Amino acid sequence: MAKTLTRYICSACGAVSLKYQGRCFECQSWGTLVETHDVQDEPKSRKQRTPGALPIVQNLDDEVPSGFHRTMTGIGELDRVLGGGLMEASAILVGGEPGIGKSTLMIQLAPRLTGKKVLYMAGEESPNQIRERAKRLGIKAPNLRLVSEVSLERILDTISNEQPFLVIVDSIQTVHSNDYQSSAGTITQIRECAAALIRAAKEQNFILAVIGHITKEGALAGPKALEHMVDTVLQFEGEGYQRYRIVRSVKNRFGPTNEIGVFRMEESGLEEVSNPSEFFISDRTTDVPGTAVLAGIEGSRALLVEVQALVSRTGYSMPQRISTGFDLKRIAIILAVLEKRLQYQTAGQDVFVKIAGGLRLVEPAADLAVAAAIASGLLNRPCCPTAACCGEIGLSGELRAISDGERRIREAVHLGFTSIVMPVANTRELKPSVGKLPIRIRGCRSLHEALEALDL
Repeated sequence: MAKTLTRYICSACGAVSLKYQGRCFECQSWGTLVETHDVQDEPKSRKQRTPGALPIVQNLDDEVPSGFHRTMTGIGELDRVLGGGLMEASAILVGGEPGIGKSTLMIQLAPRLTGKKVLYMAGEESPNQIRERAKRLGIKAPNLRLVSEVSLERILDTISNEQPFLVIVDSIQTVHSNDYQSSAGTITQIRECAAALIRAAKEQNFILAVIGHITKEGALAGPKALEHMVDTVLQFEGEGYQRYRIVRSVKNRFGPTNEIGVFRMEESGLEEVSNPSEFFISDRTTDVPGTAVLAGIEGSRALLVEVQALVSRTGYSMPQRISTGFDLKRIAIILAVLEKRLQYQTAGQDVFVKIAGGLRLVEPAADLAVAAAIASGLLNRPCCPTAACCGEIGLSGELRAISDGERRIREAVHLGFTSIVMPVANTRELKPSVGKLPIRIRGCRSLHEALEALDL
């Protein structure tokens, strides 16, 4: 006789607990444990077990008779994020804020896949609503088939009957299976329904694109195991009210991670931004203190990004530290280095840091640009308007080597900058052709030297 096992799964990290706790023992998050019920059958004895067919064992060096190949989507920025196009029998998870353009991007894929059947499983909108959106965006796709269904069993039957090239599920939180008693959107339903759809994609050789909700913290909703199950995770960054949209590949088994694609939301839908660097520094003011230009790397692309900082005397007993697009803990470290090594008094100052354009910076090379922007705001003196910078800051105030120095230099030259400040270790490894570029490369050993090179 089958028995029901009650477990509590953390929606943030996926840890499993046998009893409810207000705080997850693994990730220390509060209120994230969700009750789930698993039905377990009685285990069969070894004598009753009948041996089945053994799996095929292959060597790594064996030749693949029919290798996987990619299909270009016709959207350059999306192909870049995916690592070169859609891979056969792959599962893609797309997440982002409501109204940011997830469904719009998926609908725009259909007319570019000429001659290939696209099946759109709509769980949140009716087919008429999707038709009205496509009409408003001017999209005509005779190969797009619309199905309004949330039952997993009926979805799998429809896929088997239609044999599509691409299946879009909007969204995974609305799909439910009759095999489980919990309601749609729970951890059990999301995990099991996603697993069944991914298994069908591998067996029937179609591409699966799953749209997922996000939590108020900006993380993908549902169990953390959902991100491990899929092949690619695409995350829309920024807010829905911004004109520009940034799509980042958080995970990609078939290409580089942290690759970004930049889009602009227009009346006709999402349009590609061919030169993102010009977008990130287009509205920059050069004579205002508190700004610096970072020569950064996002995935395989070099970008110039404006870093802004506002430093003002605090009106509270404890100064404020607020950041948009940059880790707050890294700002605390940079402020400590500025105060301890360079004697900049930041204890009684409110510090606000923002990355212009809605980009989220992760790479360590952004430390120098953030420190320069803060120092500029604290001294009330603008940085050199024709200089870009990059470098990782150590706790003793030294500048540590970074990656891809040559690509950063070439991007700065492309946008008309006349000098770039970077760690001295990177200047020793440059090719002779880089030295002939019309830019002054200033290698610095410490943060103090770098700030002086930036006229601070």
